[in-house]
Amino acid sequence: MKSKLVLASGFCMALFWSGSAHATDGFNFIGYGPTSIAMGGTGAAYDIGPAGMMINPATLALMPDGCDGQIGGDIITSNLKIRNTATGEVAHSNSEGTNNGPYYAPEVAFVCRKGRYTLGIGSFAAAGVGTQYAADSFLSRTVTNTTDTGLRNFSRMLTLRIPVSAAYQVTDRLAVGGSLDVVWTSMNVGLLLDTSQIGTLAAQQRLSGSLVPTLLGIPQLSGGYLNFTNHSIVGGAAEGWGIGGKLGATYQVSRRTRLGIVYSFKTSVSDLTGHSTLTAVSAVAGNIPLSGKVRVRDFQGPAQFTAGVFHEFSDRLSVAVDYQRMFWGSAMKNVSVGFKDDASGADINLSFPTNYRDTNVVGVGVQYRLTPRFAVRGGFHYADEPTPGHGVLAIIPSTPTTNITGGGSWALGKNSALDFALTYAFPKSVSNDGPPNTAAPIEATHSQIAASIAFRKHF
Repeated sequence: MKSKLVLASGFCMALFWSGSAHATDGFNFIGYGPTSIAMGGTGAAYDIGPAGMMINPATLALMPDGCDGQIGGDIITSNLKIRNTATGEVAHSNSEGTNNGPYYAPEVAFVCRKGRYTLGIGSFAAAGVGTQYAADSFLSRTVTNTTDTGLRNFSRMLTLRIPVSAAYQVTDRLAVGGSLDVVWTSMNVGLLLDTSQIGTLAAQQRLSGSLVPTLLGIPQLSGGYLNFTNHSIVGGAAEGWGIGGKLGATYQVSRRTRLGIVYSFKTSVSDLTGHSTLTAVSAVAGNIPLSGKVRVRDFQGPAQFTAGVFHEFSDRLSVAVDYQRMFWGSAMKNVSVGFKDDASGADINLSFPTNYRDTNVVGVGVQYRLTPRFAVRGGFHYADEPTPGHGVLAIIPSTPTTNITGGGSWALGKNSALDFALTYAFPKSVSNDGPPNTAAPIEATHSQIAASIAFRKHF
């Protein structure tokens, strides 16, 4: 009973305490739970424990009768470098600031199986991105009229999923499962736009609203700065709620080989709304702030299709391979943001062309059981780059494509275990030559290290 109370308390805590994290499949994390993460983000066709509800809910039917609980979390440290290719100046992410990390992603889940039926509920950080640059970097200086604004560029986005999952063992070989996810997305943004960027957005019909003439009429306008932040190490100033879900199946081809398939639906989350400040930057009048409300429109997680295979070569050695098709193209063509002034009711609307494209993702994982109590794991994870160079924003680089992973599992007793994982994302650089997403030509380089640990208990 005491263990159940601890798990329940952890579940409640995770609902209200969530940090952000950098991702490597666009905004998505490479796996859920240290078992999956250590094995290259795989999990479509084998038992990764309660975290299976985040990859393929049908795998929950592979768990033994009884109840299983899992509580843990990830910590991610990133190194981002934005280089001005015209001047050679560099903006690093390792400056001070609440949006800069390290980033924490809690996870907790509870699953019960009885006969052919399995039910579960959990809370997982599912996607995120974030960074912050110093106020004296070249990113805080306008190109037009060369104005040092002292305004920070930053971002932090987190998507938290609360899946309610079910699985059913149809036959001895076939299991099916699904989940309905409550989805919460929050965001902080600090973004300086040079006048040249504003002009390009207008020319591309990506800028509109009754506030535009007022903004463009400011003498020697150098740029505009949009800022919304909750000034905290967690969450975001703009947020929205919605739903998502997935359907999956596993099929036991032979005693040692299993196939898995799952389809995750595009999320349906409300527009992210919150308090914001829009600042006009003038070379003669300085910074002119307006207080209002921000609305980030139709910011959704993509649909994805996953197929996997799991094979046991022996009682000690097993291998998993997953393939994913991520449908970013229908979810992230643009980032659309609106601002409405509190005093006048005037508004401005901007649409940034991120032009994300559908990607292929491959994960490979190996597990070897050294002793009955200890197993080691390793893996490889590769994802296509989702955005072309001209879609890159300095505050949302998310460029790594290649990860190596490792970890293991230590049985603490007959019914409990400690799982852990470590991943390294190799540095990847992407260039963007100019407006509208950047004023100066930039090269964004991003690498990261992430660790994951979780405690599992069977009741």
